[in-house]
Amino acid sequence: MSGLPVIKSRKLEITYNIPISKTVRFWEGLKEGKILATKCRNCGKLHFPPAADCGQCLSSDMEWVELSGEGKLITYTHVIVRPKSFQEEQPYTVAIAELKEGVKVLAWLTDVKRKDIKIGMELKMVPKQLSDGRIAYVFKPLTTSA
Repeated sequence: MSGLPVIKSRKLEITYNIPISKTVRFWEGLKEGKILATKCRNCGKLHFPPAADCGQCLSSDMEWVELSGEGKLITYTHVIVRPKSFQEEQPYTVAIAELKEGVKVLAWLTDVKRKDIKIGMELKMVPKQLSDGRIAYVFKPLTTSA
């Protein structure tokens, strides 16, 4: 300590209510076991995560499409020193994969030992119910038995 006078602040926790009215179909799809994206009817651009408006041509004429969830690992990192909001989690691996449909997705990589992770390995993105009741999606290795 430098000897300067300080006052310790109270713990600050912020929780947001994120409006999902334009993407509610995505969250419903996860509950149904589906991975959904939006596709612009004007220019054909595929958006994941889903978007209400196309960032390429600015059209709002979007349609829902189901993704295969299958892709290949592009890169990953294993997180040991976790951010404060993830302190309750065990160290985890975050990956970016390119899905067959061409979109790149960031998600946790689960059900694989760190030593077995290889760039280019085939992955499957699947919905996952989190311990706090929320639903998300994760990558798992794609195996012939899946």
